[in-house]
Amino acid sequence: MTSRIGKPDTDADIDLRACLDQDPVKSFVMVAGAGSGKTTSLIKALDHLAKTRGDHLKRRGQRVACITYTEVAVSEIWGDVGNAPLFHVSTIHSFLWSVVSPFQADLKDWVRLRIGEKIADAEARFARPGTRPNTRIKLEADLERYADQLAGLDAVPYFKYGTGSDYLSGVLGHSDILKVGPYLITERPLLRMLITQRFPFIFVDESQDTDPDFVAALRLIAEADDTSFCLGFFGDAMQKIYVGGAGQIERGEGWEEIEKPENFRCPTRVLSVINAIRAEDDGLHQIRGRRVMRDGIEEPVEGTARIFVMPADDRRQERLAELRTWLAETNNDPLWSSDDEDGDVRLLVIVHRMAARRLGFPDLYASLNDNAPSDLKDRLLDGTAWVLRPFMGILLPLAQAQIDGDNFEVMNVLRKHSPLLQADRLQGQDVEAVLGQLREDIGRLVTLMNPDDAHTIGDVLNFVQEQSLIILDERFTSYLGNEPDGEEAAVQRYLACPASQLWGYRTYIEDESPFATQQGIKGAEFERVLVVLDDEEGRYNLFSYGKYFGITPLSANDEAKIADGEDSVIGRTRRLFYVCCSRAIQDLAVVFFVPDVIAAREAVLAKGFFTDQDVHVLDG
Repeated sequence: MTSRIGKPDTDADIDLRACLDQDPVKSFVMVAGAGSGKTTSLIKALDHLAKTRGDHLKRRGQRVACITYTEVAVSEIWGDVGNAPLFHVSTIHSFLWSVVSPFQADLKDWVRLRIGEKIADAEARFARPGTRPNTRIKLEADLERYADQLAGLDAVPYFKYGTGSDYLSGVLGHSDILKVGPYLITERPLLRMLITQRFPFIFVDESQDTDPDFVAALRLIAEADDTSFCLGFFGDAMQKIYVGGAGQIERGEGWEEIEKPENFRCPTRVLSVINAIRAEDDGLHQIRGRRVMRDGIEEPVEGTARIFVMPADDRRQERLAELRTWLAETNNDPLWSSDDEDGDVRLLVIVHRMAARRLGFPDLYASLNDNAPSDLKDRLLDGTAWVLRPFMGILLPLAQAQIDGDNFEVMNVLRKHSPLLQADRLQGQDVEAVLGQLREDIGRLVTLMNPDDAHTIGDVLNFVQEQSLIILDERFTSYLGNEPDGEEAAVQRYLACPASQLWGYRTYIEDESPFATQQGIKGAEFERVLVVLDDEEGRYNLFSYGKYFGITPLSANDEAKIADGEDSVIGRTRRLFYVCCSRAIQDLAVVFFVPDVIAAREAVLAKGFFTDQDVHVLDG
């Protein structure tokens, strides 16, 4: 276990231990605001279970499951618990696969149902009077492919989990796992019972962004066994960023609710801002703030929190550079002007457009954002869109390893992802010849994605598919080689982008630049945070700082959603603003680009988030 275990207990940590010690056990929801040390509480809870119930669980062959949102978070938690075998730490997808993979007959039945749904959807679209001729051609090809899948399904011996779906090869992709897992848990009482026997404790981190169907399935498990099974959610609805997330987790009957109001990250001035933002929502008032030891005495850090209202003109980049210079001088902190890692400055932009221009992936960004379906827009923000997965998870790391001359990593990636190196595929093959062809193909892959090369993302995927380097998501099959139409136009634009732009996008997503998206930094913290509010730059109708501050009129749809108590652009933007401002360890600077700086200044002052002396206007 790590040093987090030795950190002083909060009231929430004490309450959680008491909850875990009850007999019979109780499920719980922990609400922990930004900077509260939510993960610390989770790790301390795991440590407590290891000490109080570990031997009993091990004798029964049982484990404690900890499910979190990203592979990065998985690695972090594994590091905290020292890879102890008592714990099963994984993403949602990996957890679901671990519990449903033995049910191969049920998986095949579900695939058959899933193909039937796709056939029904394609037939309905084909029958619509307004469907374009080229779309009908594509739909006919899709229907033929679905029919082939149904016909060949009985010959598939078993299913495995892969990056993309290929039913006839027995591969279920990420999106399928997220559908089939909750479905089988809901429909199969036996599976629910087996899960409770295997994992009597299941903790879910970042519960607000967890898939609602998965949350509902877990609640069914808890309801089926409310005496020997403990389900724990750790999260904060105020930090729900993704539209598809579960948001606030309602307590079940008899569940405990544990509130953790501390904030150990933000200085006093920033804490005041985020409490004012949150007062408009759930009203959780965070306390304490960041403190440091000076001469043996613990003192609060005051920090700074300012907002700058600037004209939305063509000098945005220049104005930001000038502001950073001003902050460096005013705060007597030259690191505000640094783009180096040691500077720890983050420019948080609403979407990627500003960063995309600077880092060289403007076409890629525009293709998946402008007039694209919301799922592509949302997942563009963290690199998890299905069209990006083969590059972010496999092809770019493979090409980078080849460029670096790291043959060990090249083979590691290929063994994990290439069907050509699977044991059943290699039977009867000349292994040396297969490896030789792979070496040649990887060299070609590097060339196709070279910045000096004119090949497109579609060219790369066609090559990968032709050479069977990896298994692509079956959705690519219906896009490669077809003309843009309707919702599919976004994917077609993406396929037409220069493949070399993927490198700049990767640099951005992997946090190797001073830019970050406001949606992609939840859980992170930085000494110096510069939040850029610019609706014109974003062109992203899910969020609007103009509407949030009251300088842009609400639409009729906005007003209807607010009146009906539904999630609205105001609520989404408020949560996003809270997440951004709460990243700052020392200094927070917010830049608001607007058409009318005078009107915007009055609107900002009316909100009361910042003191009068911390609201600055630059007009001209």
